[in-house]
Amino acid sequence: MSLEKLVSLVSRLFFLGAFVSLGLVMIEKIANATGYTILQGKGARLLEIAVALLVFVIALELREMKEALKGGRA
Repeated sequence: MSLEKLVSLVSRLFFLGAFVSLGLVMIEKIANATGYTILQGKGARLLEIAVALLVFVIALELREMKEALKGGRA
């Protein structure tokens, strides 16, 4: 497996993980509004993890763009 394919796979997994985490946090907020809890108060921590994953995705995408510009391909 080449480095480009590995970076693409990791980027997609992190992106998916971030949106799943965001979805869980939104479900937790809805549950809290109705008086229930799912994550037992760990929603903010899960949101922090989602943001961290998205920061890594942005960094990986910027790296790919830099390599594309350096190599002359678009």
